[in-house]
This record gives sequence, C-alpha cells and structure tokens, in this order.
Amino acid sequence: MSDPTDNDWAGDRHEGWVQEPLSRFLTANVEIVDVEPDRLYPIVGILNRGRGLLYRDPVAGSSTAYKKLNRIGPGVLVYSRLKAFEGAITVTPSDLPESFASQEFPTFTFVCDADPDFFRILTTTQNMWDALQGVSKGMGGRRERVKPADFLNIVMDLPPLPVQERIVEIISVVDEQVAALDIEAESLIRVRNAALEDALSRGGEGWSSVPLSKAGTLSRGRRFVKSDYVQSGLGCIHYGQIYTDYGASATRTVTYLPESFRSSMRLARPGDVVIAGTSENVEDVGKATAWLGDDEVAVHDDCFIFRHDLDPKFVSYFFASPLFQHQKRRFTSETKVVRVSAANLHKIVMPVPPRDDQERISGMADAVDRQVAALRAEAERLRQMRAGLLSGLLDRTIDIESAELKV
Repeated sequence: MSDPTDNDWAGDRHEGWVQEPLSRFLTANVEIVDVEPDRLYPIVGILNRGRGLLYRDPVAGSSTAYKKLNRIGPGVLVYSRLKAFEGAITVTPSDLPESFASQEFPTFTFVCDADPDFFRILTTTQNMWDALQGVSKGMGGRRERVKPADFLNIVMDLPPLPVQERIVEIISVVDEQVAALDIEAESLIRVRNAALEDALSRGGEGWSSVPLSKAGTLSRGRRFVKSDYVQSGLGCIHYGQIYTDYGASATRTVTYLPESFRSSMRLARPGDVVIAGTSENVEDVGKATAWLGDDEVAVHDDCFIFRHDLDPKFVSYFFASPLFQHQKRRFTSETKVVRVSAANLHKIVMPVPPRDDQERISGMADAVDRQVAALRAEAERLRQMRAGLLSGLLDRTIDIESAELKV
C-alpha cells in the first residue's frame, strides 16, 4: 500500500468533501421490458436495512402479475420504492447476471466522482436509511413511497473519490471477516441438514409416518401491528422475526404487546411450535421455532401454531429438514409473496420416531446450532464494530490515515 502522505487528501481530511445532492453522482436509468409469456425471468428483491439483494426463484412470464418488468443490471444502485423507508436499498454486484424486478425498483447508474463499492457501503448506513425515511411520502407504513426525483435530491456529505476508495479498502477488511464467518455458519447448517435428512430417512422400530393433521393441531395466529408494541407485557412473535430473531427454539420474545391484548390474541403455549406461513421466497416459508418459554405468547396472523405431544425441538428441526423442504414446494403459492396454507401444511408427512429417538435427533441438530450461534455472534460483534468504524470515517471523527490500525 502506498504512503498516505502521497495522497491529495492526506494533509486535510476535510478537503474535497462536498454536501451535494445524489444527482451529482447518480443518474436515473430504468430499463423497462415487456414480459414474454414463454420466458423465464430471474427475479430479485431487496432486503431491508442495507442487507443487499434477495434472489428469488425464476418466474415464467405467463405466471407473473406484471406485464412489464424492470431489468436490473450489474453495478447499479437500486431501491424499493415501497420499502425504501425500511432501508431497502443496495448497489448490485458487478458480476450480477441479468435479473428483473417490478417497476417499483428504480435503478441508477454512476457518473463522475463515484465509486460504486463506496456507495454500496453507504447504503448500509443509518444516515442513508434516515434520508430515505425523510423523503418517503404517502399515507404511512406500506403506502409510503420514495420517488426517484426525490431520491436524487437527497443531500449528503460525501468524500472525494480517493477517500471513497480508501474507505472501501478499510471497510472491506471487516466485511471479508464477516463473510468468512457467515460462510462457515452456512456450511455447518448444510452439514446439519444433511444429518437431519439421513436421520429422518432411516426409520426403525417404533417409527411411523403421519400427516401433520394426525400429528397435532394447527391454528392461525391473530393480527397485530408493530405500532402495538410496548416495552413489556405479553410476549409476541411476528412472522418476520422467525427469520431474523429466532432459531429452532426460543425462551424469550424480542417484542411485547399490552397485557390487555391477551384475550383477543391467539396464544402459543410452552412446547408449541410457531410456523411462519408467509415469506419473500420459497426457501424460507415454513421456518419454525419451538416456543419453550414459561408463559404463553401471542402469535401473528401470518404464522401457525402447531400443538402436539412430540419433542418440540424435534418438530422444529423437521421444518428445517430437507424432507420438509422437498414436500412444501408442492404446496406453496407464489405471487408477490410466498404463502403456505393450513390445509396444505396438514398434508405434509412427518416421520415420528419414539421419543428417545426424537430427542437424540434434536440433540444432534442442537449441538450444531450452538456452533452456528457462536459464529453468528462473532459476526454480529464485527458488524457492530464496522458500523462504528464507518460512522467515524464518514463523520470524520476517525482519521482515515490511521484507521487501518483500528480494524
């Protein structure tokens, strides 16, 4: 690496920074295509909080709800007008194959003085999410949208190109460490799932196979919204939290409703398994968590409560197993969101071994999950460090010349 004193900005780290609208760095470049019935379209979405692209299964033109789609190319900035206020924005990878999204995903190409990798990092910051929130317009919640013209008018304090490149260099060191931990965690999950498939397929004395309708009872949760949350009270599980906040089992909730809601909610008892009935992709729908807390919890209406007499963790791990994954694909409906109904969940066939075997299988999977949890905890620690480092670099409280020593 060259000596920082050789750079134009080394003497004064404030030099060259500008407070200007994003239109200085970006220009709108939406490519709308007519949908052809016989063509398959690789569809992408955007995860919130700056977490990048969501890759959906390819969809046949004849089965889409759209007559036109937006072509999403490599190395462009793209956001979701519907979810921009939640931080649904990213810069696509430079090697992204041809992909598509609805017209609610405007795209922008980079012009002068802009490093796409720097702007990808910028989309992961609270400052960017707050700016998107500030220009969201509508009736509130899901009806809010960010117009491309308003997005381009957002004013941010941004560094000159050499500083952008240096920030990318620094942050990439942390990102590579986080990515390595994530890859190791995903590898362990694949090992766990292969072991689950093997264990559930073996059978043995005292084993049976029954549809879920015979193994227990399913009931749908009841509606509540995020504005209902309070600091303490009746624990509640929202379907989205099953993907982000819970593993195969949980003993505490991350959100609460007023105690006065208890009589109007549908509650999961300790030992019940809570199943997400809605997702943004086929892979995730049906993810489950066994509720092992001491009290009942309210369950969102995009979830199902499975009540049974089996080992709760065994049931939860069945929903994570390839055996369940293969079966559910026959029963999911995919439009703008992916859903599975109670009627179709009832048809899923589950192997039911004796209780000792259930506990042995869940114990094996649990041991792997503890290793995964440790890796993810370390990755989260690094993400928190990254956020502080990036914030300091962008508000110029951390000297960019010595920042490498802080990584």
